[in-house]
Amino acid sequence: MKEFMGDDFLLTNPTAYRLYHDYAKDLPIFDYHSHLSAKDIAENRQYNNLAEAWLQGDHYKWRGMRAAGIDESYITGTRSDYEKFQAWASTVPKCLGNPLYHWTHLELRRPFGINDIQLEPETADSIWAHCNEKLSQPEYSSRGILQQMNVHMVGTTDDPIDSLEYHAMIAKDDSFSVAVLPSWRPDRAFKIENEGFSEYMQALENVTGIDIVRFEDLLAALNLRLDHFNEHGCCTADHGIEILRYAEIPTLTKLDDILQLAMKQKPLTEDQIAQFTTAVLVWLGRQYTRLGWVMQLHLGALRDNNSRMLVTIGPNTGYDSIADTSYAKELSSLLNAMDMTDELPKTVLYCLNPRDNEMLATMAGNFQGGGIAGKIQFGSGWWFNDQKDGMERQLQQLSQLGLLSQFIGMLTDSRSILSFTRHEYFRRILCNMLGEWVEQGEVPNRDDLLVPIIKDICFYNAQRYFISNK
Repeated sequence: MKEFMGDDFLLTNPTAYRLYHDYAKDLPIFDYHSHLSAKDIAENRQYNNLAEAWLQGDHYKWRGMRAAGIDESYITGTRSDYEKFQAWASTVPKCLGNPLYHWTHLELRRPFGINDIQLEPETADSIWAHCNEKLSQPEYSSRGILQQMNVHMVGTTDDPIDSLEYHAMIAKDDSFSVAVLPSWRPDRAFKIENEGFSEYMQALENVTGIDIVRFEDLLAALNLRLDHFNEHGCCTADHGIEILRYAEIPTLTKLDDILQLAMKQKPLTEDQIAQFTTAVLVWLGRQYTRLGWVMQLHLGALRDNNSRMLVTIGPNTGYDSIADTSYAKELSSLLNAMDMTDELPKTVLYCLNPRDNEMLATMAGNFQGGGIAGKIQFGSGWWFNDQKDGMERQLQQLSQLGLLSQFIGMLTDSRSILSFTRHEYFRRILCNMLGEWVEQGEVPNRDDLLVPIIKDICFYNAQRYFISNK
C-alpha cells in the first residue's frame, strides 16, 4: 500500500519518478492565465487568516460545500472567517474522489509545510492556528507566496477600461522579481447581446475620450486601449465565449446600424449579433498579430444557470456548468477569416466539454505554420477538466493528434493565491504518462529525448510562446 500523497504520488513507475523529481519538480512556473488581483500583489497583501487566503472567491470549494449541505451563510454569506473555515474542514473528508481533496492537501503542504495530517473537523483548529501564524509573516504575503512557489510569471485578467495602475506599480519595483502581466479580456466590448452593453460603451468613451457613434469609433477606442495594454507588457488576450457565432462581415454602414440599435437598447436579431461579433473578433485578431500577442479562446461554458443566486450573490460564484453546443464550423470560419490575410495570431483553444477535445486538437492542425512552433495550441484541461483524468485525456489526445512536444503546459485559471500546486499536479501526471510509455516500450528510454520535452512543456515552451515577440 502506498503512502497517502507520498513522494511518488501519481507516479506509478520508476521512470516517472525520476523524470518528475530530477527534472520537472523544481522548474519555475509560467502561469499565463489566472484571475489573481494585481492590486493585492502590488500592495503585497498580508492575509488576515487562512479563510481569507484560501476560500474567498474559490468557487470550486464553494460548489463542494453546497453539495455537502453547507448553508450559504458559511460560503459567501455573513458568517465569520473562522466559521467558514470550519465549514470547509467539515466538507473536505466528503470530497474523496474529487480533485478538491488532492488540491486541498497539496496547498497545505506548499507553502504551509503540513505534510502528515489531513484537514477534517478534528484537525481544523490546529491547521487554522498553524497557517494563520505563517500568514502573519512577511514570507507569506501575496508576493512572498509567489516567490516561495517559484513563480516566474503570472498573467492576470483585465478589462480594456482598466487603468493597469497596479501593474505599473509592480513593474517599477525592482525588489520583486515575479513578472505580473495584464491580459486583455474584451468580452464586454463584443458581446453586443448582453445586458449592459450600452453602459459599457459609455464607460469606454469616458476612458478614451472618443464618442462611440459609428463602428469605426469603437475600433478606434479599442485601439487606444490595446496600445495602453501593450505599453504595460501585455502579451495575451483572453476571450470567454459561451456561444461562438460566425457570419460574413457586412458593410460598415450595416455595422453602424447594428451598433446604434444596441446603444439604444433595441432588440437585435441573431444574424445581427453574429455579424457584429465576427467583425469585432476578426479585427481584434489582426491587432493581436500586429502587437505580437497570443489569442486565447475559452469555449463551451454555460454560465449563471441559477438565476435566483445570480441575483443574490452575482456572477462567478459557482453556478456555471458545461454546455453542449456545437461550434466546429463557426470556429473554423473565424480562424480562417484571420488566416486568409495571414493575420491569424498565435492562438490557444480551450474547451469545457471534453467531448470537444478531438475536435479542437484537429482544428489546431488546420492553421499551424508560418515557421512558428505550435502556433495553434490545444489548451490544457480547463475548469471542469483540470482534474486527473481530464488532464490525462487532454495530454493523450494532443499527443495522438498533434505534437505534445510543442505544448505550452498548465495554468491555474484561479482566483486563489494558493493554487499554484496545480502545476505540481499536472507535472506529476505528465511525467507519469511519459514514464509509462518508456516502461511499456512505446518510446526509447533516452534522456536526450525525454528530458527536453518535460522541461519545455513544464516551463520553456510557454515562456517562448508568450514572450518571444515582445
